[in-house]
Amino acid sequence: MMSQFSDLVAFFEDSGVAEAIRESDTLFPSVESVHVVAICLVVGTILTLDLRLLGFASVGRPVSRLSSAILPVTWGAFAIAATSGFLLFISNATKYLGNGYFLAKLVLICAAWLNMVIFHAISAKDMPQWDKQARPPMSARIAGLLSILLWIAVVACGRWIGFTIQVL
Repeated sequence: MMSQFSDLVAFFEDSGVAEAIRESDTLFPSVESVHVVAICLVVGTILTLDLRLLGFASVGRPVSRLSSAILPVTWGAFAIAATSGFLLFISNATKYLGNGYFLAKLVLICAAWLNMVIFHAISAKDMPQWDKQARPPMSARIAGLLSILLWIAVVACGRWIGFTIQVL
């Protein structure tokens, strides 16, 4: 299984796309810029919803309406961030897999996803009952706070990757 994973990583890392990104003076920074802007959109829109769950912002708007307006932007930006992140990854996959901040970022993104799944499975089930309340129930506020902390950690790990990875 580990050999198959290594073969898959080598396949992507040795591809023409990866080589073009790795060898170009402008392609890597261009893809990285798209990735950073997309991450800003993901975190910014999620932060808006999380602050509403905490009862700190947009308290006059029902959570469901705010969520319906924001989440399509979040998911679109996430798709762009994931695609551009994958392109950056394959340009030096072996080095990224050896970077602890990169691995931590992946784990934190999975934790943020799990937090969202748990929120929708538990707190969002009775959203019609608390949707218009300025201060949602404790479980929703905990999910919002946890989401903020996880996404801040994702961004911090992303920044540290750039300063700790040795690419030549």
